[in-house]
Amino acid sequence: MKKDKLFKDKKDRIKPFEFNKEVTRVFNDMLTRSVPLYQESIKRQAQLALRFFQDKSRIYDLGCSHGNLGLEIVEAFEKKSFLMVGVDSSQPMIDKYKNRLEKKGINQDFDLVCGKIEDTKIENASVVLINLTIQFLSIPKRKQIIEKVYHGLLPGGILVLTEKIIQPSQRLTNIQDDFYKQFKLENGYSELEISQKRDALEKVLVPESLQTHEKRIEDAGFSDILVWLKWFNFASILAIK
Repeated sequence: MKKDKLFKDKKDRIKPFEFNKEVTRVFNDMLTRSVPLYQESIKRQAQLALRFFQDKSRIYDLGCSHGNLGLEIVEAFEKKSFLMVGVDSSQPMIDKYKNRLEKKGINQDFDLVCGKIEDTKIENASVVLINLTIQFLSIPKRKQIIEKVYHGLLPGGILVLTEKIIQPSQRLTNIQDDFYKQFKLENGYSELEISQKRDALEKVLVPESLQTHEKRIEDAGFSDILVWLKWFNFASILAIK
């Protein structure tokens, strides 16, 4: 695993964060050291996918990056066949995903698309997974995507939405920020790296409150909604149609 050193040296100008070739190369290390409970999250999502998958339907991974969740699903499904549609706006991520599948000799039916998830048509879906992706889109697009997912899901199908979140009060925000910073320091990031990455993400990643996400999901038509995983400023929601 290549080490994330993208923000290790002092930069004169911080460019807005983007999922380019440099980020793609170190993305696994970045995820492991920056996202609490990351491996636990994708492992359980793969198991949820297996539980709720309906034969001859589709699994969608919107914002699939370079395929960690897809590979977990392959492992969880073992010999059970499925069709997964993976969508990501980063061509380097899609290219790496295809390369990983090829190297592992995985013959499952993956349809990997480089494109915007707001332009993706959701059809005949029993599982839709969205991890740390909605937060990079404009607010109006977030509503449209959740509504589109609901209408594209079969009865009994699921949406799993994982997002970075904000708190309703400054006191809680301070606690959350302190613990998240401590998490990254414990994982080997320096104060400079943390500060420079935060600046790069400013206005690129715009988080919302957990309550806002839950209301948007409920307004789309979902009735069974569960916050199944939570760690300070990260949360994952399971919604069943």
